[in-house]
Amino acid sequence: MSAGLLVVGDIVTDVVALHSGPVASGTDTDADISLRPGGSGANTAAWAAHFGADVRLLARAGYDSSGWHISELVKTGVHPLVTVDADHPTAVVISMVDLTGERSMLTNRGAGGRLSPDDWSPEILDGVAHLHLSAYTFFAEPGLMLARRAMADAVERGVTVSVDPASTGPLESFGIERFLSESSPASLIIPNQDEARLLTGSDDPEHAALALSERYGTAVVKIGARGALVASAGRVVARATGMAREVVDSTGAGDAFAAGYLTARLKGAGDQRAVESGVAAGAECVALVGGRPRYGLTTKHLYPIHTD
Repeated sequence: MSAGLLVVGDIVTDVVALHSGPVASGTDTDADISLRPGGSGANTAAWAAHFGADVRLLARAGYDSSGWHISELVKTGVHPLVTVDADHPTAVVISMVDLTGERSMLTNRGAGGRLSPDDWSPEILDGVAHLHLSAYTFFAEPGLMLARRAMADAVERGVTVSVDPASTGPLESFGIERFLSESSPASLIIPNQDEARLLTGSDDPEHAALALSERYGTAVVKIGARGALVASAGRVVARATGMAREVVDSTGAGDAFAAGYLTARLKGAGDQRAVESGVAAGAECVALVGGRPRYGLTTKHLYPIHTD
């Protein structure tokens, strides 16, 4: 029986800077700085593997650091379907995190912005029960073309589809109505409160969730420390309250939430258990620096890696 999860998204080198005061202009600001493997799609895949899912990631990494990124994915249990871009470096995000755990980001999409239909084959869906797309894939034309093809092939095969709206800035630049139209094959959307507000115009997360569920079928809206709620076919069907944690870094919390929710659903959980799993995953993530779970011993496997 197909029970696998396919994530289509980005691989990113995260430079995380934890600073205790305002960033000073024109001079130095003390910070704890670390290098972490990241990317919304890769983070979701890593957390899903951490929670026991059979998960593969379709993504692009650059010539400069692809070996490291692929190794890190394998260590967490992800099956990486990664094209190594010979002409472009891996995407980089400089994430500046303040004392509250809130972050501001500087982004270079690098090789991730060149994920395209050339990286896709319908056979990638063999053994897959659910396809999850990071909307970052939509925000460059080649990735949008791939997303269209992947969703169409998934629907044809009876594979369910979900989408994470990713980030309000690029989402607004892409166009709200355009995004709603392009992502319409999905039967599940997993926005945070700001993304849900942008997509619906409603400041009330419950009203936003209801509106999105009428469009997609199911909407899971993350509301930060207050938890999350699930709406299906125009009614709220589950809620989970937030879990108290010291917030070290909010990077990847939404990705971890999606992984927790999706993995629980793939294992047969209902919406209540699944949303609770999502909240617990997000809480685990914010207690760490970076957007990935920690792993133990390295397990060696051989996975397909494509090169241009």
